[in-house]
Amino acid sequence: MVSYPQEIEQRMRQFFESLSEKDRRRYAGIEALKYGHGGRNYIARVLGCSRRTVSKGAKDISGLSRAETEQRIRRPGGGRKSYQETWVDIDEKFLHVLRDHTAGDPMDETVRWTDLSVKEIGQLLRNDHEMNVSKAVVRQLLKKHNYRRRKAQKKQTMKRVANRNEQFETLQRLKAKYEAAGNPIVSMDTKKKEQLGNFYRDGHLYTLEELTTYDHDFGSFAEGVIIPHSFYDIRLNVGYIQLGTSHDTSEFACDSFRHWWYHYGRLHYPAATSILVLCDGGGSNSSRHHIFKYDLQILA
Repeated sequence: MVSYPQEIEQRMRQFFESLSEKDRRRYAGIEALKYGHGGRNYIARVLGCSRRTVSKGAKDISGLSRAETEQRIRRPGGGRKSYQETWVDIDEKFLHVLRDHTAGDPMDETVRWTDLSVKEIGQLLRNDHEMNVSKAVVRQLLKKHNYRRRKAQKKQTMKRVANRNEQFETLQRLKAKYEAAGNPIVSMDTKKKEQLGNFYRDGHLYTLEELTTYDHDFGSFAEGVIIPHSFYDIRLNVGYIQLGTSHDTSEFACDSFRHWWYHYGRLHYPAATSILVLCDGGGSNSSRHHIFKYDLQILA
């Protein structure tokens, strides 16, 4: 095997010299076992001990008893005490810190949240109650009292629509019918408009210099606007994007539809007799707007 670098050999010798006689022997033995063939001679030369010492250490390591492996150096109960033992009333003080920084739902006592960060809670415990605790302890206390780090979820329906379940059942039935007939099923929608210019964008880049943008996203500073209109082919699991530079109108939506059909749709579905288009209820391609339906009829 290849020898260790000189720097590693030097550190091995320094560590070897810091050990007791028994630990030196065992350390030399385990290093020799790790090295493999020729390891006893090599380790003896590196550590400056006899080959017999290395062999005896390897034998000791191989024959360690269960009692030796479970032997403690520190007596039971030694070491730093846990925060519960150090501060018996830490839960009470923790809740006292949160009391003036907690909000919730008056109709549901289980819905509560705090505007304090982990660092701020630790500072208040230290300043108000002389409890110097780490961030890890604060996180344990938050978890113990059922505080979890969460983000808002868009799950609450703002209104109830009659026959909503029947609408989805109809959509599923139509999709199954079109799929069985080999006809295309596409979903279309306009995505968020993007202003052109030196504006802030989410994400990170590896650069040689700092990137700076305007501190406000005022539209008057924009050099233009990009309107992405998207199509998603459900059967092929493929998405398409058409970019507009003026206004998000039903005419633009139909032009995007036309472009998709002539460049992609009719190539993938040469025998299509009908197209199922899935739209939401707002924007330029709203399923409820008569102008969009009118433009679709002209396109057809």
